[in-house]
Amino acid sequence: MTPPTSKPCPFCHLDPKRIIAEDELTVVYKDGFPVSPGHTVIIPRRHFATLFEATEAEQAALLKSLALARQFVDNHHQPDGYNIGINHGQAGGQTVPHLHIHLIPRYRGDKEDPRGGVRWVLPDKAKYWA
Repeated sequence: MTPPTSKPCPFCHLDPKRIIAEDELTVVYKDGFPVSPGHTVIIPRRHFATLFEATEAEQAALLKSLALARQFVDNHHQPDGYNIGINHGQAGGQTVPHLHIHLIPRYRGDKEDPRGGVRWVLPDKAKYWA
């Protein structure tokens, strides 16, 4: 019986048409399954799973690229706000074991009551203000 082949990492093999910006350590990339117009991911070039595995130089480069991504999205989509997130580990919803930071533009009216933001990943815990 032939063992199953593992899929290549989608963030180690990028579509050049979706690259917004890049530097020696990171790539700003259009998300393949955007949840809103302008949804972007910031990806380190080196393959590792979590932010805790990034070197100090990679952490700094990721934040610099996050700022570049925000500027790009502001210029092209004019969002009213953002959610920034990292899925870490299987329990945290990570499906691709290559770190990537989501920059998700938010727009007035895209959710009736956006209070709580990322807390809605656990809906029964999200509404703490009531």
